[in-house]
Amino acid sequence: MSRKRVDLLLENMTIEACAAEGKALTHWNGAVVFVPFAVPGDVVNIRITRKHHNYYEGFIDRIVEPSKDRIEPFCRHFGVCGGCKWQPLPYHLQLEAKRQQVEDQLVRIGHLSVPEIRPTIPSDKTIYYRNKLEFTYSSKRWFLKDENPDELPPEDRIGLGFHVGKFFDKVLDIKECFLQKDPSNAIRLFCKEYAVTHGLQFFDIRENVGFIRNMFVRTTETGDLMVIMCFFYEDREVREAMLDAISQEFPQITSLYYVINSKLNDSIGDQECILYKGEPTIRETMEGLTFRIGAKSFYQTNSGQALKLYSVARDFADLTGNEIVYDLYTGTGTIAQFVSRKASKVIGIEYVPEAIEDAKVNAAANGITNCEFYAGDMKDVLVDSFIRKHGRPDVIILDPPRAGIHPDVAKVILEAFPSRIVYVSCNPASQARDLAILCGKYEITAVQPVDMFPHTQHVENVCALRLK
Repeated sequence: MSRKRVDLLLENMTIEACAAEGKALTHWNGAVVFVPFAVPGDVVNIRITRKHHNYYEGFIDRIVEPSKDRIEPFCRHFGVCGGCKWQPLPYHLQLEAKRQQVEDQLVRIGHLSVPEIRPTIPSDKTIYYRNKLEFTYSSKRWFLKDENPDELPPEDRIGLGFHVGKFFDKVLDIKECFLQKDPSNAIRLFCKEYAVTHGLQFFDIRENVGFIRNMFVRTTETGDLMVIMCFFYEDREVREAMLDAISQEFPQITSLYYVINSKLNDSIGDQECILYKGEPTIRETMEGLTFRIGAKSFYQTNSGQALKLYSVARDFADLTGNEIVYDLYTGTGTIAQFVSRKASKVIGIEYVPEAIEDAKVNAAANGITNCEFYAGDMKDVLVDSFIRKHGRPDVIILDPPRAGIHPDVAKVILEAFPSRIVYVSCNPASQARDLAILCGKYEITAVQPVDMFPHTQHVENVCALRLK
């Protein structure tokens, strides 16, 4: 996409609406202007920085007159972190903006025929709602506008926190985060202080040198707590000293893991997670079911909203107790087990083998005997021979990654012609693309957005489809 840098100041511009990617928009010279951290009704001066073929990008140079709806952000890192861009927007307006986002993707852009889109289901918690966070150690942290790095001592030039948007090698040092309940903040601050006082080298993301690189904190509504520390190379004495210090400072940790990750990226999906102390899994409960979550297990990041999301999916499946259900992208089998009481048999398929093993253990522990789980790439597993062996699905529930489903998977779904499909998506754009394929044989009968991530632009969306 062609674009060029510009430097242009637009004065007294009124913000008209929320837009994609957490931005807001107005119009100038017949083109759309996108800006972050704005609220509809704000009158602002906008500094234009980029010109595209048919739109502009910029930032707020000055708020001339705040919108009557604007509220004060609650986080000291707002505007720099970028993780909770909608803090100035009242929650009820966030919910409507997410419903509108779904409508835009499915109807205005996707040209799909849908019934009236239901109001977004709100989250009971709008802060401290996440059960998993990842923090990155950086030898070169992001500096604020009033900071001169040359005047700072070395220990103040490093950071532990979140990546700054559009800068893969810059990390904002986080003092306090409102995304995850205690003791998440205390653990992060302790780990940073320990690393600094003991001279552990923070990772240089660009040069790929250093010792300590990132960490994960997972919490559950049951009170369990998992910490995963990731190091670039093995130094047993130093590593064990740090892990022992963490364990001593936070004896409530249920599972303490470590990873030696010498790759060029921080992902641990292909790495060995080694249990250092405690239990191999933590536990989450939902409607009488218990789910054991391992170091690599996927579980919906907002535990409270997961129940609402899965309840919508189960309602849309409209089960009578006699159906064969295929749960595609099953993860640790949460949806599969959640709907199993109302199904004859549930087949779960997932790419990550460790997640499938968790699913099998969870199902056995929950006394569920009508669920079967299989690991492999969806387009390779979900083939005609597999369907002939396990039975044609009456209902297919799918909850794919953000990229959506592979065209081969869509083809097999159409060939299997289940009576009903329930499509759960964290990306309405890819969902709209996939629905356009499925709607050759199916009609969309219900659309329900669910807010899993308050103060962000992200929205989960559930669509019910019936065979024409």
